[in-house]
Amino acid sequence: MRILKPLFVSAITASMLYSCGGSEIISTPIENVDTTPLKVTELTESEKHNWGHLDLVTDTIPGMSVDKAYAEIVKNKKGTKVIVAVIDSGIDIDHEDLDGVIWTNTDEKPNNGIDDDNNGYIDDVHGWNFLGEGYDEQLEFVRILASGDSSLPGYADAEAEYSKDYTEKTNLKARYDQIYQQLLASDKAISAYLKKEEYTKEEVEAITTDDAGLNNNVAFIKQIYGFGLGSVSDAKKELKGGLDYFSESLNFNLNKDFNGRKTGDNVNDLADVGYGDGNVKPVKKSESHGTHVAGIIAAERNNGLGANGVANNVEIMSIRAVPNGDEYDKDIALAIRYAVDNGAKVINGSFGKYYSTHSDWVRDAIAYAGANDVVFVNAAGNEGLDLDQKACYPNDQVNNGPEVSETFITVGALDPSYGSKMVAGFSNYGTINVDVFAPGGKVYSTTPENEYDTKGGTSMAAPGVAGIVALVRSQYPDLTAVQVKQIILDSGLPLNTKVIVGGDAEDVRTFTGLSKSGKIANAYNALIMAQQMSKSKS
Repeated sequence: MRILKPLFVSAITASMLYSCGGSEIISTPIENVDTTPLKVTELTESEKHNWGHLDLVTDTIPGMSVDKAYAEIVKNKKGTKVIVAVIDSGIDIDHEDLDGVIWTNTDEKPNNGIDDDNNGYIDDVHGWNFLGEGYDEQLEFVRILASGDSSLPGYADAEAEYSKDYTEKTNLKARYDQIYQQLLASDKAISAYLKKEEYTKEEVEAITTDDAGLNNNVAFIKQIYGFGLGSVSDAKKELKGGLDYFSESLNFNLNKDFNGRKTGDNVNDLADVGYGDGNVKPVKKSESHGTHVAGIIAAERNNGLGANGVANNVEIMSIRAVPNGDEYDKDIALAIRYAVDNGAKVINGSFGKYYSTHSDWVRDAIAYAGANDVVFVNAAGNEGLDLDQKACYPNDQVNNGPEVSETFITVGALDPSYGSKMVAGFSNYGTINVDVFAPGGKVYSTTPENEYDTKGGTSMAAPGVAGIVALVRSQYPDLTAVQVKQIILDSGLPLNTKVIVGGDAEDVRTFTGLSKSGKIANAYNALIMAQQMSKSKS
């Protein structure tokens, strides 16, 4: 799984590392959206935690109008229960904000070692774990190199990428460690001078001394504040996270001698099934991605706890198939088929990679989902690339050719800032291969052990759209998956706003040219369109 580089990689690398030592419902008037004023004030804490649910016109924040949809359309209408399969890392199914929305396979008796429902999976009470006890994994291009088979497609490209990536991460890890150690030393010196462990920016700026060493420490801490990290504690957390990120990359993801597979199956044989187990939970607390994604879709609404999901009447089917590294095509193909065969009407896939040895297996499974009336919502990826020029997997076509499914939706990410910086700098895009954009930068949601955190990535944008899909399918169950996909694309807000693309201030384009629809997903308008389409069928 190519996760978004942490904040410290994008912010500090670019600066610090190289510079320091009932009645008719009226739709949003989309023709007037481009006249919406820019928000000039900082987001409040409440807005930060809920910005993806806000309304562009009312709040001047590029959210999905979820709160407006519930207030004016959904109200107390619960709808039909919809099963949403989350193919991801493990999900903390006991989380206080998720425990009431977890799918249970009622045909399976737990922990009896018997496949009670004869679906090929023993004790799959809440889903299936295709990784077993595994977690850390290589990237796909590293697996290609480790095979030693130079005839494999992409082998030469993999060699070049490995050399570049390994060198870059080795150097950055060393630099991060140097900065982290300097931060610890400067913090210790200033804490001793001020005689307190916690101090403010103002207290640091007020320090006046002839001690050259202390002045150097003060200058360094001022520079830390200059990066907008909030506090020295925040900077420590970011830098430590960076060190962990680079260490994991070098020790596992880029390690050609590492083998994280623990299930005993042949990954090149799709018929070798029955591996894994029914434990869908994370293997450790830091395996938080799946829990975060699940919360965006379905965290219990208005229960007084940390987050609200987009959809109000869903069950989350947890399918653990995405490791800390690149997922195996076999696991993803089987996971999609498991979801379809066990009743999911929506699948969320917040993962992706740029090499795939068995992409045909996954495409066949995507086609299977489409043929069985399932909407598959897919994250576009986090490298700021044009997917019409660079293949990213999973996808539903080859070389921009005919699509194998009419129900596959790929989602780019927005930041909570209407205007030129609206498109998240990391987000991939493409008029052929990205369908729509949705909130993905700085999204607050559930994390393991009853905690909450803010994360960013197209991984966070896809579940927002999956939530809208589930909400529409719940309220209007007569609509097909094909119709629901079309609703998502047609009902969004089209913007002619000029935006920075790929985080490059020199690359400015019209937002409508970054995806197939040219729109921002909008729950309010989607429900209006679904209502109209449903009425026309009756």
